[in-house]
Amino acid sequence: MIISRTPLRVSFCGGGTDVDWFASSEPNGGMVTSLALDRHIHVTVNQRFDDKVRVSYSSMETVDDFEDLDHELVREAMRLTGVTSGVEITTIADIPSRGTGLGSSSAVTVGLLNALHRFAGREVSAEQLAEEACRIEIEELGQPIGRQDQYAAAFGGVNSISFGPDGVGIEPLELSAFTVKRLGEELTLVFTGLSRSASEVLSEAPDDPADKTARLRAIRAQADEARGMLESGDILGLGGLLNDAWEAKRGISASVSGDEIDALHVRIMDLDATGAKLLGAGGGGFFLVHGDADLRVRLAELGPAHRTIPLEVDHIGSTIIHED
Repeated sequence: MIISRTPLRVSFCGGGTDVDWFASSEPNGGMVTSLALDRHIHVTVNQRFDDKVRVSYSSMETVDDFEDLDHELVREAMRLTGVTSGVEITTIADIPSRGTGLGSSSAVTVGLLNALHRFAGREVSAEQLAEEACRIEIEELGQPIGRQDQYAAAFGGVNSISFGPDGVGIEPLELSAFTVKRLGEELTLVFTGLSRSASEVLSEAPDDPADKTARLRAIRAQADEARGMLESGDILGLGGLLNDAWEAKRGISASVSGDEIDALHVRIMDLDATGAKLLGAGGGGFFLVHGDADLRVRLAELGPAHRTIPLEVDHIGSTIIHED
């Protein structure tokens, strides 16, 4: 049995600039400042007695031929790694694995690849995992997503990730232990109670393409600002930047936000938060919220539908935690 563990991700600023059409056409490319979250997707791969394939996730499938699997990420990961029969595969998520804005689908893909490669007797690099996950999701399955999630999941840590015609570059940020501690104390994820597929949001045409491009350029510049604030330990400034990032993002298309999401943002800010932005493509998932050390207690006033998670960093990335 092989078990992989792969982190989800939180993007401070720059989300949306990692899509190929933007990153390849802009002089400075795209950039995202993000971290790997200490919440994970676990994937187990176990040998079967027979040659069938059994996959367990929110549904369960047992097939004679892997090509008949409905779970397209599992099917394509099996095809790429060459592990195509005689296995049982299970995915288990710390947080629901769809529509959370935390890059969960890409974390599943990276974790699948890691576990299947190891099952086949291969050790692969974080870079290979990220590249192969991008190939499956973007090139093979044609999803209109960017490339930040795969790299954050594979590498772990806090990073500045750049995107352009020459590919993806990842630069780990060296933060003090005090800064990392403050991130965990002052930044909180708040669940909206809503979820929506990132592919659905990203595939919708904007009302004003020129305005969308201008907003993405502003968001790209905010990624540089966020990096500087993290490196200098200016977490208060980063909290304020979250609001600017949200205002730029929510105008990209009508589906990014909505009445419920806007109302929740107002409630969060009324609790004396410094700033809050919705993570991922939009339409649901989690707000990333900054405030003083007591804010998390006040956020409980939002009610049980809006669960909170402290922002804690996974420094390892996708890894094999069991091999037997």
